[in-house]
Amino acid sequence: MLSARQHFPGTLGKVFLDAACCSLAPRPAVEAIEKFLGLATVCPLASSTHHHIFMDEMRAAARPAIARLINAHEDEIALVESTTHGLALAANAIPLTPGDRVLMPDLEYLQVAVPWLQKKNAGIEIDLVPNRRGEILIDDIAARITPRTRVVTVSSVQWSHGYRLDLAALSRLCRERHLWLVVDAIQQLGAIPLDVQETPVDFLACGGHKWLNSPYGCGFLYIHPDAMPRLNPPLAGYLSVEPPSGGWGEYFQTPSILPTGDFHYTPQARRYEHGGTANYPGAVGLAASLKLIEDLGPTNITAHIYALTDRLIAGLDALSLEVVTPLSHENRSGIVTFSAGAADDNVHLMNHLLAAKILVSVRYTANVGGIRVSCHFYNSEEDIDALLAELKRLRSR
Repeated sequence: MLSARQHFPGTLGKVFLDAACCSLAPRPAVEAIEKFLGLATVCPLASSTHHHIFMDEMRAAARPAIARLINAHEDEIALVESTTHGLALAANAIPLTPGDRVLMPDLEYLQVAVPWLQKKNAGIEIDLVPNRRGEILIDDIAARITPRTRVVTVSSVQWSHGYRLDLAALSRLCRERHLWLVVDAIQQLGAIPLDVQETPVDFLACGGHKWLNSPYGCGFLYIHPDAMPRLNPPLAGYLSVEPPSGGWGEYFQTPSILPTGDFHYTPQARRYEHGGTANYPGAVGLAASLKLIEDLGPTNITAHIYALTDRLIAGLDALSLEVVTPLSHENRSGIVTFSAGAADDNVHLMNHLLAAKILVSVRYTANVGGIRVSCHFYNSEEDIDALLAELKRLRSR
């Protein structure tokens, strides 16, 4: 992965170990956005109509790139602003009635819960599944299902300490019980592969600015094709409509058109985009970042990340620092969280690391967490060794 590091000038002059907060953008993504903005500056095509359509196509290139990442079809992908946006769309699309219940682990990032909390006035309730020493067991989720449970919503990787649950087993459970499964995958994708053919889910939301290394403001929502006909349709824009014969450019030149035509909305997932002019630069940057991941190879990336996290865990153990993250590879991700004691101790230690230009975070949920270290494909063994050396120096003081 050393060849990839050259694309990340943000790794110079510091040890960047915080992709779980916000990652570094690679040069190819920045250059792709600069090229897009250059086109926006001069309008090189013969007409601004064709110029707009060409830019639409540049944005749309992100969909097939995302589809390849998760082994989906591009028609199942909607481009959204963020994981937050995707999760909110899913919550509003699923048909529920008063008394229905939503199940989630108690370790979740608050955005997993917020769209459902808004539905309390409509009689929708949330049930929390307690973690067991930072682990989320599928048997515990199964035991909390009631006759009124309709939705299970989870993060495939927990944000505070990197625990990766058994999503395949959860998928089977939800299908057996006829429950909607909504997944926040932002702390997994780009580090650990996820195949929606092997592991079916109803919704998968992921922003681009963490492990996908994309600039801000664009992510995606995957929607299983079997789910689409059962969903409440979202608010629509004109790009939610099936394009007219001849395309929009020709249509807008037709004298007889009215704003109240008999429009047919697309059956594809892009119906869940807002249907107007969107974050084109964000989508262009996301597509370029995904190409870098595709070129490196997702399995190669995962192997590199596991090698770094294994090295980190061994070093933390040698320093007698508590590793909060579960140790088995099947429950690991690119995140390793450790603790030097109480929360105040961890914040104090983090601040010393930041002063040494070693970027990490402190995160907690449900009393699980500590100092969070994110090991990505642009990181090196030297980054891990620098962190461990600084920890050793600080511990000896």
